[in-house]
Amino acid sequence: MNIKLSLLATAAVLSTGLAVNAAYAADCSPPQGIKLVQNGVLEMATNPTLPPLQYVDNEGQLKGMRIELGEDIAKRLCLKPHYTRIEFSAMVPGLKGGRWDMINTGIFFTPERAKLMSMIPYEEQAISVSVRPSDAASIKKIEDLSGKSVGVEIGGFEEATLRDMSKKLVAEHLKPIDIHTFDNFTIAFQALSAGQMSAVVTIDALAADYQKRGMFKQVISGLNPTPVAIAFADPKLAQAAATVLNQMKADGSLTTLFKKYGVSMTSGTFNVQGPSS
Repeated sequence: MNIKLSLLATAAVLSTGLAVNAAYAADCSPPQGIKLVQNGVLEMATNPTLPPLQYVDNEGQLKGMRIELGEDIAKRLCLKPHYTRIEFSAMVPGLKGGRWDMINTGIFFTPERAKLMSMIPYEEQAISVSVRPSDAASIKKIEDLSGKSVGVEIGGFEEATLRDMSKKLVAEHLKPIDIHTFDNFTIAFQALSAGQMSAVVTIDALAADYQKRGMFKQVISGLNPTPVAIAFADPKLAQAAATVLNQMKADGSLTTLFKKYGVSMTSGTFNVQGPSS
């Protein structure tokens, strides 16, 4: 992971600010006791290579469900939202190094990660396998990936899932998957389009979006369903964000946002999991 720390040096060049609107009233004050990288600003890290959840539009603007969610959380905390575009593998080191306050990229929740940072699971996602349309008939199940080249973003839950899939194939006396890691999913899908990969393993939402646009076929879906989360370095800021999410759920705005993008939220109350002080 240290290899990816070099990306942090260029993060400022890639950062994108979002304008403050009239919702930031003069009498709106951030929660007391929270720690921020910059006063009055919610600094968020995102990897905008996952349409429709987070992506860059034709005008270079950040768009998507998670981008809108981050903006709303910041507004309700009386903070100005600011995004830094960065590869996923550099996000946790950047959070721990004080480069941003919040990871807003749909990071999968695991107990191991919750030991490192305060996490709020809020969204349900699972893993998919995508292929070129011409290969859809030959790859229909996990066993069909035996011995084939498969791309995935480095350092994430998707890579861990793919490696587990390969181990299970070996246990069944089949050839392992030839796994290739990429800095982000955009590059992985470019390699798939160029015929350099037989498949790409990603999340259901991204695979479904590519299929909807007629670019790739989502041949396997719903693997290893696991909540994804937003993550924080400061437990008090995380608790304030959890309160906001519960308010958004109560007033219906969160349900409206999720329905707009066809995403499922976790059930029950939103709670912080991880360090509490």
